[in-house]
Amino acid sequence: MNRSAPRRIADPLARVLRDQAPRTLLAEVQTAWSEVCGEAIAAATEPVAEREGRVTIACESGAWAQELELMSDALRSRLDATVGENRITSLRFTADLSRHR
Repeated sequence: MNRSAPRRIADPLARVLRDQAPRTLLAEVQTAWSEVCGEAIAAATEPVAEREGRVTIACESGAWAQELELMSDALRSRLDATVGENRITSLRFTADLSRHR
């Protein structure tokens, strides 16, 4: 009996997850968020809602929300490069992450 070597499951699993993911702007932002903002910011925040292009990001504290508000133009530019330009009209930062986790 001739057996082939074990195959990695990561690639097929990634395809299944990609194919089954919802096709919404919020889902795209959630998928790209940690890459766009970095691990430190991603650990303290989470994209939680989207309405008419306005994406709400829940933050651990008011300090995080305020700091990210100052960075919103840069974050939006990075997101535009990932999800497509002009799909995101604005970013809104709230201090209620514990409510969403």
